[in-house]
Amino acid sequence: MEVKENNVFEFTKEDIEQNKVMGVLAYILFLIPLLAAKDSPFAKFHTNQGLLVFLAALAVNIVGAIIPFIGWLLILPLGNLAVFVLGIIGIINAINGKAKKLPIIGNIEIIK
Repeated sequence: MEVKENNVFEFTKEDIEQNKVMGVLAYILFLIPLLAAKDSPFAKFHTNQGLLVFLAALAVNIVGAIIPFIGWLLILPLGNLAVFVLGIIGIINAINGKAKKLPIIGNIEIIK
């Protein structure tokens, strides 16, 4: 894995081609690529990003449910929209074979 400019990572072409589906699945259900493609750096990168999207969604929904009125009217709809957009960005990056960190949350590394 080689780091390029603007938080874009570079992996081998073979790894990318063999694990694009796992990269996409990482944003839908991050556990599948974690178990099925544990030796792929490309899949691990997207699994980490997918886990971050999941944790962001969990945080938005917990905070939005706890705070009455403002949470229901602002935090839940806007937060869930932001999480949805982050997931779509990640899926598009995985489909295109890119490993670019997501905005705002992408710098956190949980899965190494």
